[in-house]
Amino acid sequence: MHGLATLLSHYRRHPGQLAMLLLGLWVASALWSGVQAINASARDSYARAEALFTTGLDRLERRDGQALTLNDYLRLRRAGLPVSPLLEGHLEAPDGTRLTVIGIDPFTLPGDSPFATAGSTGELTDFLTPPWQTRLAPDTLTALGVMDRRARGAGPRLADGRRLPPLVLAPSLPPDTLVMDIAAAAVLLDSGERLSRMVAAPDSLAEAPEGLVLTRAATLVSPGQLTESFHLNLTAMALLALVVGLFIVQAALGLALEQRLAMLRTLRALGVSGRSLVGLLTLELLLLGLVGALAGIVSGVWLARLLLPDVAATLGSLYGAGVTAELNLPWHYWVGGVAVTLGGLFLAGAGVLWRAARLSVLGLGQSQAWRAGFRRQLRFMRLAGALVALAGLALWAWLARQPPGEGLLAGFGLMAALLLASALWLSPLLAALLAGLEKLAHRRPLTQWALADLQLQLPRLSLAMMALLIALSANLGVSSMVGGFRLTFLDWLDQRLVADLYLRPPAERFEEIDAWLAERAEVAERLPTRRTEATLLEVEREGLTRELALPTSLYGITPGKALMPSWPLLATLAGREAAWQAFREGEAFINEQLAISEGLAPGDRLILGAPQGREGVTVAAVYPDYGNTRGEVLLATPQLTSRFGAPPGSIGIVLTAGTDDAALGQALTRRFGLGGDSLVDQREVKRIATGIFERTFTITRALSALTLGVAALALLASLLAQARERRRRLAPLWALGVPRAQLIGVQLGQLGGAAFVTGALAIPLGIVLALGLVEVINVAAFGWRLPLFLFPEEILLTLATAVAVALLATALPAITLWRTPPRALLAEEANS
Repeated sequence: MHGLATLLSHYRRHPGQLAMLLLGLWVASALWSGVQAINASARDSYARAEALFTTGLDRLERRDGQALTLNDYLRLRRAGLPVSPLLEGHLEAPDGTRLTVIGIDPFTLPGDSPFATAGSTGELTDFLTPPWQTRLAPDTLTALGVMDRRARGAGPRLADGRRLPPLVLAPSLPPDTLVMDIAAAAVLLDSGERLSRMVAAPDSLAEAPEGLVLTRAATLVSPGQLTESFHLNLTAMALLALVVGLFIVQAALGLALEQRLAMLRTLRALGVSGRSLVGLLTLELLLLGLVGALAGIVSGVWLARLLLPDVAATLGSLYGAGVTAELNLPWHYWVGGVAVTLGGLFLAGAGVLWRAARLSVLGLGQSQAWRAGFRRQLRFMRLAGALVALAGLALWAWLARQPPGEGLLAGFGLMAALLLASALWLSPLLAALLAGLEKLAHRRPLTQWALADLQLQLPRLSLAMMALLIALSANLGVSSMVGGFRLTFLDWLDQRLVADLYLRPPAERFEEIDAWLAERAEVAERLPTRRTEATLLEVEREGLTRELALPTSLYGITPGKALMPSWPLLATLAGREAAWQAFREGEAFINEQLAISEGLAPGDRLILGAPQGREGVTVAAVYPDYGNTRGEVLLATPQLTSRFGAPPGSIGIVLTAGTDDAALGQALTRRFGLGGDSLVDQREVKRIATGIFERTFTITRALSALTLGVAALALLASLLAQARERRRRLAPLWALGVPRAQLIGVQLGQLGGAAFVTGALAIPLGIVLALGLVEVINVAAFGWRLPLFLFPEEILLTLATAVAVALLATALPAITLWRTPPRALLAEEANS
């Protein structure tokens, strides 16, 4: 223990190094643990949602778009079809939370469906008979104002005063979801004999019954599938922060080793063996690692609690995935957080332990041993960077041969290889640049000294500069992607929401309302839409036929004067005007997702399954369809109605100039008795969609800012830890007559210049990263590309951050230099 106490006494004399070590471990562990806490809670919610909702069951809905009824269900059951009814609706909790109510019939649900067994507490007879039961997850109690999780008796009241059936906890259910018998749900929702859908076991129905549409379970995307790329991006950002934090740790460990060489020599001379010395250093790392990891995990949980509400809102709005706003952390989260931090610490400290084990007793006394080996280290970094770059090229070549939309992990591997190779090449490049500038400044002694001195500092600065390069370039790349996504999304909203009003009338009155609108003078144009499902059976190209069995969405739009100029097309067969003419005549557009996933292009002919048999359409154009997760074929609404029997959808209403939209809404309500939510103002749709999007990237922006802050702290801590030694080297210059103001200027020029070069190198690297994110990562994750946008203000911020941190780290010691008496300054040099 005396040896360990001796080693730890170093940090009492150098508290800045201890602070740098703990800072690196703390911020790295905090960001990593915080993101993993968010991911763990979200995935727990997905697991519960996937166990409940119908992603694992085939579903049946009416082809004409009208609601199913109890008579439809009874007719199919009498025909011997194994279907089960579901009733779904929404109610408001006392605190304003939107609750999803699901009514089930446990007797007819498929035998392996967790619907029937979710919340098995309580007898089935209690669930089926009045006063029934409400099964819900424990984290839904708060919304209902129930504090005691053991609450029994009559259920709580909703916002409208109605009372729920008695509560029974079912931890396997997703948040904000209430499951009850279908009879109880019908009373609460006042639905009469209406059903939301019918479900069946996968592949239990060979085909859809007459008048119904069958959607196979395989075509229903689960929340976990939809959100996987979102969480992978969060994990990548957290891993980047972890790596940057470990750069701080490695820099601090290397500096501490060099400054403790005399101490280590003394310990060896007193009889401490090399193996024991390495063991003591390992124990020191373990103690420091535990302190940093535990502090980081506590901070990570706090960060997760701060960000989780925004993440939950994002996932619910963008992906339709219900995520609890409360953290549900399994035991392995805590163990994993400590293990990852300690693993990263020992990886960062492996080089220090190796050097300590190999240095001889005499070698330990050479204070320049670490610096003397830096040239060999530069050669190793050049070689390692070349090998990593080759690995990245191999990944890129492999990705080029993969089917479109595949290789998300390989894409992240390519981005990581690019970052790592650039970081490894940074120090050799800076060393070569300083050597070249030193030769050019041979007639300027002070400048030549400053460049030579900066080369001597490079071994200690290299890790901090590498961390700064990685963080600046990653932040620039992510900012470009997020900013480009925002501009593209807003532009896309303007293009899609061309009508002033959007009306979704009841299916049975669709034609009547459409005819009434056609006679109104204030309506300049009507843009009806419809939607249905089909199977893409074959693709024909240049006489060759490729068979498929791909479930595909069909969407019908009206190519009106207001819509066509704003609808974007990525690729056409014979120009934009010809494409729209072909579209009006019955040809099709396909979205970018379908084009990429199946390798389709304008001119290909698609054979689709239709109610009357097979229908063939030629692809006239490819259009962007941001946010869609499936392939889609676009047809003119009349064509979709006549050839595929699509049910009525919505009507876009383009008003004449000066029309009062409120007056038209009142006229529709008086004439047809429509509800207030049937008519939506385009401006309100855009406001809601934009709000959802802005919340979507709150977490990304937060992590980007935190990662950039970590890199700034890395550089600041590294420079401050070396401030005293840099001040010692200035003493001879001061003794030779160089004014203090000029000495401070030399320091500012040294570190500010190095940071400026690092920031300048981060700019092209960040642009390449942004290109990789939109061309590789986005395509693999979502199936569509984003245009590349560059933002000059982000580039300037990148340079300003790098230089500002370096100047701040120089200015603080400069103040001490300015105030240090001449005798004390010379005494520092004499004692060095």
